[in-house]
This record gives sequence, structure tokens and C-alpha cells, in this order.
Amino acid sequence: METMDIKTVRSMAIRLVPLLKALANEDRILLLTHLAKEECDVMQLGEILQIKQPTLSQQLGVVRRSGLVATRREGKHIYYRTVNAEALAVMGQISALYRKTHGKKAALS
Repeated sequence: METMDIKTVRSMAIRLVPLLKALANEDRILLLTHLAKEECDVMQLGEILQIKQPTLSQQLGVVRRSGLVATRREGKHIYYRTVNAEALAVMGQISALYRKTHGKKAALS
């Protein structure tokens, strides 16, 4: 592994900590993984991911405030989609690492 100076590491850590905090929840990982594949509204997400409404709303609020998802309104429906490339890259790396250590079927996709 290459050596980095402390300023570079600190700068990286400052950017990484909020992202990792936003990802540090089972429901948020499920949401982001699904939204990386397709845009969905709240009802679809609740049905597909089996997350109850109060929890779903709370976790969508967290990922929205963290800048990990974007929304668009169509009538009464609000659609969500994953938009943060860094979050997708981190989740992809975690998925690859998990697959490597736990078998090919164990993935976030």
C-alpha cells in the first residue's frame, strides 16, 4: 500500500466519515442498493424491501439529507434514485469484498 501524507489522509477521512455514517444502516443499504438499479416511489420501496412506512420515511430522509439520493415529483408520487457515485463505488467495493469472503451469491446486487 502506498504511503500518504497525513494531510491527504485527513482530507480523505473528512469526506469519508459522513458517507460511511450514511451507509451504516441495514435499511439504508437496502434502499441504496435497490435504487441503484431502478427509480422507485415510496410505496414501491416499502413493498419491495419490506420496510414499514415510518422507518422507510426516516431512512429516506437520512439518505436524502446526505445527498445520496435525488427525488422527482410526478403528481402525488415522489420518486427516488441513487445519485452519489462515491456511495455506489463504496457499496460496490464492499459487495465485492463480501462476495470474495462469503461466496459469489452473497452480494449487494
